[in-house]
Amino acid sequence: MTKVRFAPSPTGKLHVGNVRTAIFNYLFARKAGGTFVLRIDDTDVERSTQAFEDGIRADLTWLGISWDETFKQSDRFDRYAAAAET
Repeated sequence: MTKVRFAPSPTGKLHVGNVRTAIFNYLFARKAGGTFVLRIDDTDVERSTQAFEDGIRADLTWLGISWDETFKQSDRFDRYAAAAET
């Protein structure tokens, strides 16, 4: 099964390059009958904000782009630390 992701950083507003990537990935997933994942790349904890994340979701919705799955990179910090220890 095809699975693609769009991984914006919530450190600012979406720009045309982000939108282009999101559209291509979304259309590819839909054409292939696959899954489109919105992965919030919030690893820059000092600059990432909930307001920017909310704005990204609102902008994608306005563009008609819906996602099948979503998660945040920060939810996986423990996994990354464990891998680094290994």
